[in-house]
Amino acid sequence: MLDDRRTTTNSKPDRAEVEAAVRTLVRWTGDDPDRNGLAETPHRVARAFEEFFVGYSMNPVEVLKKTFEEIEGYDEMISLRNIRFESHCEHHMAPIIGQAWVAYIPNGRVVGISKLARVVEIYAKRLQIQEKMTAQIANTINEVLKPQGVGVIIKARHHCMTTRGVHKPDTDLVTSRMLGCFRDNPTTRQEFISLAV
Repeated sequence: MLDDRRTTTNSKPDRAEVEAAVRTLVRWTGDDPDRNGLAETPHRVARAFEEFFVGYSMNPVEVLKKTFEEIEGYDEMISLRNIRFESHCEHHMAPIIGQAWVAYIPNGRVVGISKLARVVEIYAKRLQIQEKMTAQIANTINEVLKPQGVGVIIKARHHCMTTRGVHKPDTDLVTSRMLGCFRDNPTTRQEFISLAV
């Protein structure tokens, strides 16, 4: 299933429950949620979380449905580079800040380039691990557009290890997913990698 948004048997908490949870966390840190500087924090955090995780309410398959077939036989690589994204790791809810490179070789039809960036954004705006996000982006483009091949490379810094834990601030993680001719043809694969580094 391409759109793997999770559903649960429990109903989604309302805004008051979310704000109460934030107040509890503030108290747990040792501060007073009623003090002047923190009084509006639960409301602000709830609003921020709506923005951080808006990807759960969006369907990447729908984004890719509108395509264009008048391409004069174009069958070379299409690569969208340096797509900046912000995500959150599902283990610590710490920020993941990075860039994605997305490429495909069309098979008779293309999609608007902004749609590629939107697919990255939809998957980024969910609790994630980078490996899964890389695969989700490539798999969705591959299954919806049915191109000759798809390549996705993601390079990101994970605050769960740069600002806590092992505290290695200069590290980044690079992941890739190659499908179709990007996997099978070393020349195509290398052309894409050379565009992304």
